[in-house]
Amino acid sequence: MFYRETGQFKSKYKEELAAFPLAEDKVGIAILLVIAYVFIPLFGIPGLSFEFTMGAIMIPVFIFTITTLGLNILLGFAGQISLGTGAFMGVGAYSCYKIMTIFPDLNIIICVILSGLVTAIVGMIFGLPSLKIKGFYLIVATLAAQFFLEWAFIRVAWLYNYNDSGGIEGTNKEMFGLIVSGPQSDAVTRYFIVLTLLVLLTWLASNVIRGRIGRSWMMIRDMDIAAELIGVRPLTAKLSAFAFSSFYIGISGALMVFFWLGAAEVESFDVSHSFTYLFMVIIGGLGSITGSYMGAALVWVIPVLIKEIGKTAFGFDAFVMENFSIIFLGVAIVVILIVEPHGLARLWQITKQKLRLWPFPWSIKSSSQ
Repeated sequence: MFYRETGQFKSKYKEELAAFPLAEDKVGIAILLVIAYVFIPLFGIPGLSFEFTMGAIMIPVFIFTITTLGLNILLGFAGQISLGTGAFMGVGAYSCYKIMTIFPDLNIIICVILSGLVTAIVGMIFGLPSLKIKGFYLIVATLAAQFFLEWAFIRVAWLYNYNDSGGIEGTNKEMFGLIVSGPQSDAVTRYFIVLTLLVLLTWLASNVIRGRIGRSWMMIRDMDIAAELIGVRPLTAKLSAFAFSSFYIGISGALMVFFWLGAAEVESFDVSHSFTYLFMVIIGGLGSITGSYMGAALVWVIPVLIKEIGKTAFGFDAFVMENFSIIFLGVAIVVILIVEPHGLARLWQITKQKLRLWPFPWSIKSSSQ
């Protein structure tokens, strides 16, 4: 019985509503934080080069986890479907670029947070149709927002300072005497900044979701008419969900450009990326913070590892491995959704239920009794 609840009594509402009510959960999170903050920066991932671990796996996974968290808040907890995630990431990236241009001495972390606030405002504006429509019609509305913002990134030259290339690029920025972004920045420094922001944003999302605002989102998701009858205001709930989700997505867009890629063009925020982030949420599990981590890691890491192993171990062509990784990922997605339609988060819940009863036999029938 590795995962036991016996003897862990709760005598206060504060203890009952804690993010990690069980001691095993607290120990597990502490171990993961030690691995993330100590082991990986020192040793990387065994079998992979340190530069590849940081630049191709860890930093992008952390950034896409923030993106998936934001989309999951909107889709999984509030029940509002969106296909404009890629464009909202672009809003965060371009707004951060403009803020850094207008205020060159401003701390880059403040620039990233301000870009998230700008994206939140834009998300609320494009979230207004959700007050009247939902389902397929809301998908069309957010898809229109995606195309409109892509057009703005191309046609409004002020956004990219009238560059001939039409793209945006990061510059060297210092913080506490260290270069934290730009071509001269160290990968480990960028890793710690992105990881810390991910931890803080996860803590914030966990507390908001378990509070009054998060409960209003879930009531709107489950039955909006009944929620309105008991006092939940749909306007406040839906627009706050769009704002909170867009805030996370905008931050991830700024981090992607200035702490990972170093430069980006409109193609980095097109509709194909919106579908990719949607797949991350669905595979990980709707309405689950843990599922956001799992979905982002699976969808990004598997193709990267397949391409790297195919090129280094077998000498296959990069184009061949690119197509093979897409096929393999598609098959993996289908198999996972057939085995458990509720995603990887549900599989993790089932695993924890089995660990509660181990070494005794477990079945769905016995667990329901």
